[in-house]
Amino acid sequence: MSGVNGTSGTRGTSSTSSTSGVNSTSGTSGRNEEGGGRTRAPKPDPAFVGMPAFPEAARKAVGDTTLRANLRHATRTIRDKRARAVAELDDWAALREAGKRIKDETLRHLDTHLLRLEEAVTAAGGTVHWARDAAEANRIVTALVRATGEREVVKVKSMATQEIGLNEHLEAEGIAAYETDLAELIVQLGEDRPSHILVPAIHRNRTEIRDIFRERMGSWGRPAPEGLSDAPAELAEAARLHLREKFLRAKVGISGANFMVAETGTLVVVESEGNGRMCLTLPDTLISVVGIEKVVPTWRDLEVFLQTLPRSSTAERMNPYTSMWTGTTDGDGPDAFHLVLLDNGRTGALADEVGRQALRCIRCSACLNVCPVYERAGGHAYGSVYPGPIGAILTPQLRGTASGIDASLPYASSLCGACYEVCPVAIDIPEVLVHLRERVADRGGRGHRLEKAAMKASAWVLDRPDALAAGERLAAKTRRLHPKGLPGPGARPWTGSRDLPEMPAEPFRDWWRKNRT
Repeated sequence: MSGVNGTSGTRGTSSTSSTSGVNSTSGTSGRNEEGGGRTRAPKPDPAFVGMPAFPEAARKAVGDTTLRANLRHATRTIRDKRARAVAELDDWAALREAGKRIKDETLRHLDTHLLRLEEAVTAAGGTVHWARDAAEANRIVTALVRATGEREVVKVKSMATQEIGLNEHLEAEGIAAYETDLAELIVQLGEDRPSHILVPAIHRNRTEIRDIFRERMGSWGRPAPEGLSDAPAELAEAARLHLREKFLRAKVGISGANFMVAETGTLVVVESEGNGRMCLTLPDTLISVVGIEKVVPTWRDLEVFLQTLPRSSTAERMNPYTSMWTGTTDGDGPDAFHLVLLDNGRTGALADEVGRQALRCIRCSACLNVCPVYERAGGHAYGSVYPGPIGAILTPQLRGTASGIDASLPYASSLCGACYEVCPVAIDIPEVLVHLRERVADRGGRGHRLEKAAMKASAWVLDRPDALAAGERLAAKTRRLHPKGLPGPGARPWTGSRDLPEMPAEPFRDWWRKNRT
């Protein structure tokens, strides 16, 4: 929470801090990896199961003028600031390449680094749990919370816990999970879903946020102040007062982590508001749910990402709050620390030589802010907690392409390549998108069978110059009879907004034969 400073240090914690304001449009989320809340259940299913495929969801979103205005303002503001921040560094290209190489080398030896991490965390007084999937991770966390005797937890913003549906699982088990990140709080109070990696409430404007606070805060805890306006400072203060009582009484905190250092067993959370510091330091028990790909081998490796992440995400030279903790320490911070290492499809992605580069992702969201598709369709259309270009390649690898929405995600792109250009770890998202499209096409289906037949027919013609020349001459002679659009449900939408190219009076090869000198 902006303006909320932690009052005790995390066990073994080193940190930097400063105050941080709230964005004027939607409440800035920290870059920390984690988020919860309760009295009335938010909309279920954080995995967005049952949502329509991307084309249908995007069509509806594009018609929402308020949403498009909110997204246009927020994404363009963020990406312009990012460009200026990155331009300050003469060695940005070298840092980007270093981040890529560190991540690739770590993924090649991921098993070794994870075992080293487990050993270091255990030696520092923590306990490591391994979760192969969402169900196992949820069972582990629920058992740990129940063992404390508590029935409520506070949470740092966490995409990993959103991925596994932890809040909803805890709710079903009678445990209230309260989100403390400002943007996540907005989403939770509004019974909404996050729509951006960095700024989950980017689809909301200040007036909408004010109305949510006025209508819902009272049923979740301390109500909003009388006469609350939509001024950012007033909204931030209302959230601070609402959350303060939860921070002070919470005995269990749940977080994720941006990075885990195998060398020492240290976890790192970076954020903008200070709510993470409160959740990491005040509770008696801290439970961190972290994807296995978040490990880095050494402190020296961490230095690269602490330069590239803040500039790529919020255009800051450094994070306002960087919290680090190593196990437990008597008299400082939580008495018990549990690390839940989450697989949930990651080793499957690791086995794909092309697709595994998605596991380099440091969740900066730079790719979302430059993507013309995301800017118009918004995050909800992707049907995942990971929206935008990175979500289009990460989600189908974590969940598979069996469902309609997951099979449609690799096509949620124009392949313009802007996402690759801004990625601080050089993930070639267009390459992975094409790779995943091949995987979807190989599954078959009526449309894919027709496409495959068309490709075979084209290959036959292109292999036979005489047949190609005859076809070109026939097409030129019958050009007056050609339709203005293409028939069929697959082709009609494409030509509904585009003109087919006009057929010339004669093929180029005939023109060349007559006019060459």
